[in-house]
Amino acid sequence: MDQMFRKILANSFLLRVGHVGRRTGVNRIVEVTYCVTDDRKIILSGYPGPRDWVANMSQNPEVMIYTVEGEYWYRIKGISRLVSNKEQRNRYIIQYINRWNNLPGNKRLLISFTLNVVHLREKLHLPWWGPFYLVQKIFEKMPCIEITLVEEPQQSHLPPPPPSPLRK
Repeated sequence: MDQMFRKILANSFLLRVGHVGRRTGVNRIVEVTYCVTDDRKIILSGYPGPRDWVANMSQNPEVMIYTVEGEYWYRIKGISRLVSNKEQRNRYIIQYINRWNNLPGNKRLLISFTLNVVHLREKLHLPWWGPFYLVQKIFEKMPCIEITLVEEPQQSHLPPPPPSPLRK
């Protein structure tokens, strides 16, 4: 995979994702935070709560990923999948929060402490009880979409399309 594309993914905060609305069939662009799990997988997530883009990508899995930061812009096709397996979701969400928390200017002591406690819970194979119960409930409400990249990234000298306006 293109080294510049990898560098942009490693250092960026946001991606834009093109997808099709499940009810309207209209192309939509959403700006989301993410983490990269390997060479071909990107995890999209965000604050807890329902998201139209999650429902859209669950119904219409073909997506287009656009980079928004860096010297050049890239686009690459992907296939989305709603992650519903609790163990896999937890692993992805922990990776996502860890990446988000370690970006420059984002370090939050409470989040770092919580992540350390969750990692300790995993190492000790403890159940999601007590203070972990609240963390698990938050994780369950966070969106979690896995994007599998299905082609090589295409470099573009044109900026990515703007995010779609929010629906009223």
